[in-house]
Amino acid sequence: MKKLVIGDIHGCYFEFQELLSKSGISDQDAIIALGDTVDRGPETPQVLDFFRQQPNARSLMGNHERKHVLGAKGQVKLALSQVISREQIGETYGDALLFMSTLPNWIELPEAILVHGYLEAGVPLEEQLATVLCGTMSGDRYLHSRYNRPWYELYDSQKPVIVGHLDYRKDGHVFVYHERIFGLDTSCVHGKTLTGLILPDFTIVSVPSRGNHWSMMKLNYRRSKAATQPIKAKAISARSTAWDEGSEKILQEILDLVAKQNEQILAHLRNQPNYENLTPRQQANAYAAEIGETPLRVLLHMARKEQLDLVRARKVVKSQTQVLEIAKQVGLR
Repeated sequence: MKKLVIGDIHGCYFEFQELLSKSGISDQDAIIALGDTVDRGPETPQVLDFFRQQPNARSLMGNHERKHVLGAKGQVKLALSQVISREQIGETYGDALLFMSTLPNWIELPEAILVHGYLEAGVPLEEQLATVLCGTMSGDRYLHSRYNRPWYELYDSQKPVIVGHLDYRKDGHVFVYHERIFGLDTSCVHGKTLTGLILPDFTIVSVPSRGNHWSMMKLNYRRSKAATQPIKAKAISARSTAWDEGSEKILQEILDLVAKQNEQILAHLRNQPNYENLTPRQQANAYAAEIGETPLRVLLHMARKEQLDLVRARKVVKSQTQVLEIAKQVGLR
């Protein structure tokens, strides 16, 4: 029997099906996802349904599934990607939560150990912190506070470990360290590839992404919310010209530009050594240094925090005069 271990699917159902076809997996073979099957991509409900209904398929708990489960309990605040997935799933979200809550933090096979995020060297599997195994921010902070080297450099067992969570190479290819650590997250949802590893032979198989799904998902979500949420009237200073339909259109063009620039800036930063290992505050500082002084500075930071939409933007760009000035400064007019 073959086993196909798959990196972060993130709602990319069609690429997932292409990978299954290319791998030549049969109903007698095993399909194991490394977690983060949900969020950011266009087909999260279909991916979830597959793993809930297919008897030869199972998944680990990723940090995204974990956040859904904890968010439902009020223990964490859902990010935009979880909010969108919750809306995608709709009335069966409760059933999806029950399923996600049953996912294991690790799986040990004869050929390898599977976890979504990291392993702490020298700690038995059953004693590993769930936050470390799932690759949460608190798990990151824990490892950084105790060790000054990446977890995979400290791993001292001969049994291979297969992980997802981070796109270590950022070029659409598998990260392999000393033939013992295999990182299968190759950023399908950001437009690169979806990758699997066929056991017991450790054969790598991948398919190309159809596009930068997460960028389009965020843009479409903001547009849909802006179209359905009325904008509250606000007092406008005597120096400002009242808003009109043309001003709203220009502001939306600015937001589209901001969303595109934000994706480019984040992609550049993620290609920098050790960026993913920085704390959230350090990543924010790196982002600020990258953008420098620009009339879009505040809007870009809102986009980085996934808080940019037309309603919020109106609180920053408060008049027709201001939106026209910004549009001129960035070359839109």
